[in-house]
Amino acid sequence: MTNSNFTRRGLLRTGAATGAGVALPTIFTASSAAAFTNEPTGGTVTLGFNVPQTGPYADEGADELRAYELAVEHLNGGGDGGMMPTFSSQALDGSGILGKKVEFVTGDTQTKSDAARASAKSMIEKDGAIMITGGSSSGVAVAVQGLCQEAGVIFMSGLTHSNDTTGKDKKANGFRHFFNAYMSAAALTPVLEKLYGGDRKAYHLTADYTWGWTMEESIVAGTESIGWETVNKVKTPLASTDFSSYIAPVLNSGADVLILNHYGGNMVNSLTNAVQFGLREKQVNGKNFEIVVPLYSRLMAKGAGENVKGILGSTNWHWSLQDDASKAFVKSFGTKYGFPPSQAAHTCYVQTLLYADAVTRAKSFNPCAVAEALEGFEFDGLGNGPTLYRAADHQCFKDVLVVRGKENPTSEFDLLEIVEVTPAAQVTYPPDHPMFAGGQLGKCNPGA
Repeated sequence: MTNSNFTRRGLLRTGAATGAGVALPTIFTASSAAAFTNEPTGGTVTLGFNVPQTGPYADEGADELRAYELAVEHLNGGGDGGMMPTFSSQALDGSGILGKKVEFVTGDTQTKSDAARASAKSMIEKDGAIMITGGSSSGVAVAVQGLCQEAGVIFMSGLTHSNDTTGKDKKANGFRHFFNAYMSAAALTPVLEKLYGGDRKAYHLTADYTWGWTMEESIVAGTESIGWETVNKVKTPLASTDFSSYIAPVLNSGADVLILNHYGGNMVNSLTNAVQFGLREKQVNGKNFEIVVPLYSRLMAKGAGENVKGILGSTNWHWSLQDDASKAFVKSFGTKYGFPPSQAAHTCYVQTLLYADAVTRAKSFNPCAVAEALEGFEFDGLGNGPTLYRAADHQCFKDVLVVRGKENPTSEFDLLEIVEVTPAAQVTYPPDHPMFAGGQLGKCNPGA
């Protein structure tokens, strides 16, 4: 599949890989004699898992916690090791991290930035967490990443898809393995053109926070580059549960495509409302009406049930992939929990292993040594093919999946089919791309 040529306003496909950071006073309680914040001195090291245990992304958070617990088990030598044997680095040996047993504490982000900052701050100050990871909201990720920069700890983000996380709000102490909104649009646009043509009229419903804004910007740029007209762009509150009042105006808008820039429970509810309004049975402008979900997950597909059949979107990873690493992770997770992992679980498991591996290769828990080990790191064997952690913005570059809701699923987990494995080169952009402009990575902060 050939690449589309996107304008400056849209997706510039040349070069290499890349809500606001929080300025908080440095009041963290590590000893002033320590070389860095929360330097481990005993036989254990503590990681902080900060996930949405309540709120619209709670299903994602539950699976993240499962994955984190599995990663800790594997790092400490338990279970079958999961993806440790397939990981190209081969630095991890099941003896913890640098010989220290891995322990963890958890927090509830509630899918709210203030709550997420408070729980992360508590884990750092009270529990001695040396690394924070997790989250399923880009607003949360941006806020916690800023906090970790001030605290002098590494932030290995979980699910954060906003361009801003490794764009205008990037931080030297923060790293993202998940893909972003630009990458979704770059992967989806050629498929949308191939399946639906270039003469379309799109109506956007968009979650009103940093992820939704950059997802809308990216997909609008991509679809307009192939000739689609944007009929309307409507923002919806993250706390919304009934989208009927937002769906009704679509009926008389002249649009023949509805793009739902929604995630988690928001997407489940908005898609359900759209189907209830009969959009999937409509013909507009002589074409079948289509619905697109730019960012997909199996958990969302399960929540939406029959309504996802035939609907296109993108995803970071899927349990049906047949590479050795994905199969190993699916087997390990399934043995422990009785069902396959989601992309949320995969991302958070991988982030934990990547942190532990970086510490091991650096032979130090010092966040600046860890950051140096991650910057420019190229690896394979973690389920996404060859991957680069780009030094310029701490964004991972790897293959992206375009998926579609299965018409005839064979089980409650077999809900998505892979339509296209988009190569990393197609979703790669230069660090100074206009969608990612405005921020500076800055310098690593070791804290104390």
